[in-house]
Amino acid sequence: MATVQQTLNDLRKALSAIYPEPEADAMARQVVEHVLQKSRVALSLEREAEVNEAKREVMARLLQRLLQHEPLQYVLGVAHFYGLELQVDERVLIPRPETEELVDLVVKDHRVQQHLHVLDICAGSGCIPLALAANLNTSKVYGLELSEGALEVARANAAKYNLPVEWLHQDVFEDIPGIAPHSLDIITSNPPYVLEQEKEQMRANVLQYEPHLALFVPDEDALKYYKRITDVAAILLKRGGKLYFEINEQYGGGVKELLQKAGFSNIKVVQDLFGKDRIVRALL
Repeated sequence: MATVQQTLNDLRKALSAIYPEPEADAMARQVVEHVLQKSRVALSLEREAEVNEAKREVMARLLQRLLQHEPLQYVLGVAHFYGLELQVDERVLIPRPETEELVDLVVKDHRVQQHLHVLDICAGSGCIPLALAANLNTSKVYGLELSEGALEVARANAAKYNLPVEWLHQDVFEDIPGIAPHSLDIITSNPPYVLEQEKEQMRANVLQYEPHLALFVPDEDALKYYKRITDVAAILLKRGGKLYFEINEQYGGGVKELLQKAGFSNIKVVQDLFGKDRIVRALL
């Protein structure tokens, strides 16, 4: 019977055929931690412990999916986001670290305020509204999403943590009933922003598995979501309310300009940890 260390080595070797060595090593460790339900520290202390055949078979099935370039988060069924362990599958975009940076900015801006009213547009797995509901003093949190499949995932994530988010199943390009004008303190959105022309630069595990509805915008109308959400925000935000966007690094200036034209002020383009324009914050 193979030990924990042997199992890790076997997974790492197989994965290194299609992934760089550091990534293959990290993926192998996460698979073993997930299947054995043990922390990294525990596994390091039990490297010579035996792994039974049933567990090895589970890992072998997961490995085959990984070797087809399926993202690790879909294979394991979970993604970690701002202290939450969220269910994810092919109905939703995998939450990114850049989106955690957006959430962190919102939390830092509003941590002392009470009874906040918040709307997240293009909610996907629910990662943004759920993280804000868990970390801010909120009276009302809405998550708007077009995909019913994505909303099923978001509802499951909300139920897991007993977070009272009201989910709105609708298209942002249509009128949004049920939210009074000038009633919101915060609007956030990580809308589709990858250009169609950028597809050829993307890795197979993203392009083949993640929902294109949540990823891509037409090359000829790259700011379509930002234009529409800016218009919505001008109606639904209170005076002094804030709008937060995650953006394509190419369009910080373009998003800032359209916000200025819509009457927003104190507009700031924020760079992510890699030095790329990634978040735009504006005040109504």
